[in-house]
Amino acid sequence: MQKRVPSKTLPRPFDGAISRFYENEAPEEVREAVRAAEGKTILVPPYPYAERMDKDAYARDLEALQVELAKLQAWVKATGARLCILFEGRDAAGKGGTIKRFRENLNPRVARVAALPAPSDRERSQWYFQRYIAHLPAAGEIVLFDRSWYNRGVVEKVFGFCTDEERARFFRQVTPFERALVQEGIVLVKLWLNVGRAEQLGRMLAREGDPLKQWKLSRIDVEGLHLWDAYTAAIGETLTYTHEPDMPWTLIRSDDKRRARLAAIRTVLGRVDYHGKEPDVVGTLDPAICGGPTPWHG
Repeated sequence: MQKRVPSKTLPRPFDGAISRFYENEAPEEVREAVRAAEGKTILVPPYPYAERMDKDAYARDLEALQVELAKLQAWVKATGARLCILFEGRDAAGKGGTIKRFRENLNPRVARVAALPAPSDRERSQWYFQRYIAHLPAAGEIVLFDRSWYNRGVVEKVFGFCTDEERARFFRQVTPFERALVQEGIVLVKLWLNVGRAEQLGRMLAREGDPLKQWKLSRIDVEGLHLWDAYTAAIGETLTYTHEPDMPWTLIRSDDKRRARLAAIRTVLGRVDYHGKEPDVVGTLDPAICGGPTPWHG
């Protein structure tokens, strides 16, 4: 397995800012965990498992669950159902990789990804939710939001991209907005992927040193390494304010990507009564790594 600390012979994005943070600014216990892992997945408390999920068991379960996803897709297309899945989480929590496993055997005309860029000047002048509405699913569609309107609750708060009043207005409006979607018949699933600080830094170091993955890094990712506590506070507030019985969050500890991907797929499959569903294959969620956001673990 490739070591996560990048080779100095490779060009590094942002002038090696991630490596500098690792070497000079990260808390000592985080640096030690990254050093000790030697490029492997970093599973430390409060993550409840000491080892990654077995590769063969993961491949077997993933294949079976992807068959169930194919059944779900057929049901959505046949019935005209509308399924909207929000993927949120800390930087490098595994949102993109999880979405890839969702879609790799689905028809892109049925299951599509919505990953919106930063808003334009015109979009900034609109009602905050307006630009997201055009991407909601029509009949027979599944839409997977790679980040969503919850940017306002977390990223925009942490970086000062919105005012406190704008964020407060977002919290007043988001529950009625989502309830309107559910009452309209859209199946809404909200997933929050959380990753430990050492594992997050290890993943970012790996991206920094891999030319094939450097595109995943942004200035926000780099600057966010210094803002762990601010993120923790904003995430806690957001989950507390927006977790509702009919629009719940499922929080998934994603330090082990394999377990997290399976948990995310199981969450979605468990929310829909599609034709041909095999409950024994779908299984149940592992309460050690997923559940509601209370208590919130930063």
